[in-house]
Amino acid sequence: MQQQTEALEGLEIKGIDQALMFRVFYGFAAVALLSLIILAGGHWLSRVLSRGGYTEDTTPREVVIGNNVLSVPSNAIRFGSARRDGEADQLDLYLHWPDMKGYTAATRADFNDVGGKKDILFLTFEPRQMPLDMSARFDPIYRLLVVEPATSGENGLTFYTFKADTGYADEMLAVAKRPGKPPFVARCLTGVAAAQSLAPCERDIAVGDRLTLLYRFPENLLGSWRQLDEAVMQTARSYLTRAN
Repeated sequence: MQQQTEALEGLEIKGIDQALMFRVFYGFAAVALLSLIILAGGHWLSRVLSRGGYTEDTTPREVVIGNNVLSVPSNAIRFGSARRDGEADQLDLYLHWPDMKGYTAATRADFNDVGGKKDILFLTFEPRQMPLDMSARFDPIYRLLVVEPATSGENGLTFYTFKADTGYADEMLAVAKRPGKPPFVARCLTGVAAAQSLAPCERDIAVGDRLTLLYRFPENLLGSWRQLDEAVMQTARSYLTRAN
């Protein structure tokens, strides 16, 4: 009887040991699986963070602003929520200079401002709020706000400072004459604000049907203002599939 009892107790202990071992095994397996999930999630998250919300998808998106229809590749559209077909109040883009393309893996460093090259342009299409674009505003408006004389720069540029009471005291005006055309005109931040900005200069041009294209660019591209303005205009025209 005692032997039977001891045998039963042995079987019970053995059963408990096996159950415990199974629980420990499954526990380690669960921890290992969780670790793999976390690791995989970490790699995925790091890729997402390194892209900063970018996409390499080049699917064209048809965006309607007023009477204008634009067809723009998804990787050139700045915000994920705007990468869709349909109507919009405005459309924000970013493009790599000088190829004027959207985000790619090859240009990731430039889009993330790694290395300080500053090769990214920021474009905004929006309904025109003013009857005159920046070039047309120079004579009737800007001339009244700047200090004469201007300072000469490279490639035909002249630089004006704004009068202290204009609200543009921390900016300068870059102007270049163009034979038979209105002048190239851009406003640029100065000082600390310019140093901290990826694109401290801006210019707006009239495009499409009562549409304004505001584009911001690095100050180091001012010297290439002719090529820059032409590239932006050509790109805008390529996006505009219809302007009624």
